[in-house]
Parts: sequence; C-alpha cells; structure tokens
Amino acid sequence: MLLIDGKKTSEEIESEIALRVSEIKQEGGKTPHLAAILVGNDGASQTYVGAKVKSCEQVGFESTLVRLEENVSEEELLKVVADINENPAIDGLIVQLPLPKHISVEKVTNKIKPEKDVDGFTPANVGRMTLGWPAYVAATPYGIVELLKRYKIETSGKHCVVIGRSHIVGSPMSILMARNEYPGNCTVTLTHSRTQNLPEITKTADILIVAIGKPEFVTADMVKEGATVIDVGIHRIADASKKSGFKLIGDVKFDEVSEKASAITPVPGGVGPMTIASLLYNTLLAAEGKVYTK
Repeated sequence: MLLIDGKKTSEEIESEIALRVSEIKQEGGKTPHLAAILVGNDGASQTYVGAKVKSCEQVGFESTLVRLEENVSEEELLKVVADINENPAIDGLIVQLPLPKHISVEKVTNKIKPEKDVDGFTPANVGRMTLGWPAYVAATPYGIVELLKRYKIETSGKHCVVIGRSHIVGSPMSILMARNEYPGNCTVTLTHSRTQNLPEITKTADILIVAIGKPEFVTADMVKEGATVIDVGIHRIADASKKSGFKLIGDVKFDEVSEKASAITPVPGGVGPMTIASLLYNTLLAAEGKVYTK
C-alpha cells in the first residue's frame, strides 16, 4: 500500500516556489503578494488564515491580512475588495469563508477580479476551468491533481467516483478528472447525498475521491480491492488519550480501507497541506501573469 504523503509533497512544492521567488528577486522582478480578508473571530478561520500568512513568509512572498469586525456591512466589505482589486502591488486576494450570514458570499466572490482570484472561486475561473482554458483552479482540487501526478497514479481509462458535489471540491474534481490530459481521461461518476445504492457504485471505482464531510463515512466494504483513495475530509473528535484532547480523522475509515487500497491519503497530512501549497502556486502564477495577460 502506497501512502500518498501530502505534507512531504507540499513541502517540495513550497521549496520550488521559494526558489522561483528568489530568482524573481535576483532578476529585479516583483515579489508575489497575497492579500487575505478575515471577517469576524471564528477560531478555525483564524487558524487557516494564520497558516496561509506564515506560508507566504516561508516562500518569500509579501502578504497583507485585512481583519474586519463580525458586524461589518456587506457594502464595506465589497469596498475593501474593490480597493484590493485596484491595488497593483497585490497579486492575489482571498476572502476567508465562512462569512457572517448577513453578507452574500456570491456578491463578494463575484466582486473579486478574476485575475486576482487565486482561490479559483469566481464564475470566470470556474468557467475557464470547465472549458479547459488557463485558469486558477480551486486550491483543494488542484492539490489532489498534483498529488496524483507526483505519485504517478494512472488515471487514463480508469473509473473515478467522486463523493460530494460542492463547488469547492466535488464538482471541479469531477471536471478535472474527465479532462483530456493527465491526470484525467477518467470515466467519472459524481455521487452525492441523494445517490441511491452508493456502496455498489463506490465498489466499482479505481479512483475514489471522498469529500462528503462525514467522519469515517467510507468503510472497507465500499472500496474495490486495489483502488486509489483520496480523503478530503477532516474532523476533530474528542480523544482523551491525546495530549490535545482530540484527534483528527477524515471521511474515510483509514485503518480498514488502507488494507484494501493500493494507494491512500492519510488524515492529517494528506490533502490538507496541499491546499495551501496550491494557493501559493496560484499566487505565483498571478504575479508572473501566466493565467491572465496583464
């Protein structure tokens, strides 16, 4: 069984990015600059944004963190986004989700310039990805594609089953795995909460990508012998045996599924670290103008 190590792979990618940033600086070019907007005091969001800012420092990027109060108006937030859109010093912009209920995620996302949308969430980038044009691909799907590529997982002609249809992971994943390039050329089945006879479908998967958001949802009896299993989920559950008082698990019951899989991502240390590495890579592309012409 091959353990697909996202932590190790993300470190390799970040080293490659740091090397390129060093070259850019030596050539007298512009240092990539990522801006993040954080609304409110959600603990998980603060942790995620903090990790992104720290990663920027490690690869030599400049970063800007804009903190706004929980009760900030939608109009004020849209104004901050507009100001960053027009700031030539900033190459990439992310607005950390979730947002407070009084703010429309759609309005905010649509306000971000596609050229600075390094999260890959705007309609322009989703549409370009769907058409197979150059685009900023959402960080988690891009990270999964990169793992498959770097671990040389064969995808052509394989049956890929995706569990979960979110706009952030499941839907873009199904498109990427069906495209006419590597990784891709799969026959893809996109499943979700209304899918009937789900275990019968997942047992036919050569590649199973699980992004359903339910702890240890996929068990060994749902997996084909020799399948590649990508676990996107992450859940914190109480564990008195741990010093922290909790442990992290995924959407896949790792201990039993790993006995059947030919390759599998762990949780933690699988897909998670790749998300930040992919965000940094998108920001580097933005700084170099390699997706949209400036």
